[in-house]
Amino acid sequence: MADVKKIATRESYGNALVELGKQKDNLYVLDADLAEATKTGTFKKAFPDRHIDCGIQECNMVGVAAGLAATGKVPFCSSFAMFAAGRAFEQVRNSVAYPKLNVKIGATHAGISVGEDGASHQCLEDIALMRTIPGMVVMCPSDDVEAKAAVFAAYEHEGPVYIRFGRLAVPVINDNPGYKFEIGKGITLREGSDVTIVASGLEVGEALGAADMLAKEGVNAEVINIHTIKPLDKDLILASAKKTGKVVTVEEHSIYGGLGSAVAEVLSEEMPTKLLRIGVHDTFGESGPATELLHKYELDAEGICKQVKAWV
Repeated sequence: MADVKKIATRESYGNALVELGKQKDNLYVLDADLAEATKTGTFKKAFPDRHIDCGIQECNMVGVAAGLAATGKVPFCSSFAMFAAGRAFEQVRNSVAYPKLNVKIGATHAGISVGEDGASHQCLEDIALMRTIPGMVVMCPSDDVEAKAAVFAAYEHEGPVYIRFGRLAVPVINDNPGYKFEIGKGITLREGSDVTIVASGLEVGEALGAADMLAKEGVNAEVINIHTIKPLDKDLILASAKKTGKVVTVEEHSIYGGLGSAVAEVLSEEMPTKLLRIGVHDTFGESGPATELLHKYELDAEGICKQVKAWV
């Protein structure tokens, strides 16, 4: 894997904003004193007149974005997931989603792969929070290619969108001519017959690695990339569940309220199926190197393989 290209999806976010800014002069980018970390500083250098640093005022930033959207602009407001989804939840709900304004939220540094920043910044609840807001689209891209595609798709979508980006550099897995991004449509990356692994974000790459390991153990795993958690691709999940009879969800998020919960809701209502949710179990994160944390919480390929093998 050493020769595989790796890039953090937060980097992809900044690069995509610049590409989009060249095409759309109504695109505005807001940040809350974290432009270097969220990579919106890349946009600021290219389009200083269309970048607004609101200071350490995430709630106010969302209000400013709502105002811009009300005048026909398309604002992307950015901060760490803990602040964008957590601190500013009330403003996102009441100032953006309730009036159905066209605001996009680029939330970086999500999950335990934030690493040394520790539990206070390792947001494991953001997808759960955003899923509950009426009309909110929730996306969690898996790599550089998908992150850029998500930004462009969010711009074209009329209405509020939440996109989750990561700090850790991850392998590029969607760099192929046949790749197509569509909001609400998952992608089957690997066909299988014994178990379905549904993953999002950086866990997609880890799930593919786990599938390779499982194959050596005689378990043929199907791997599905769910980049849009809301709206969820119910048809794809149900079709795969019908084929394999067992479903595993993998997410860098609490097992409560995120991808695992979304899939559980669909299966319980439409096709009761054995389900294993892999994620963070009712605990806060901790400070440490990102890759070591993923290993400790069994969210790397080895940990996923171990859990799936024991369950199957």
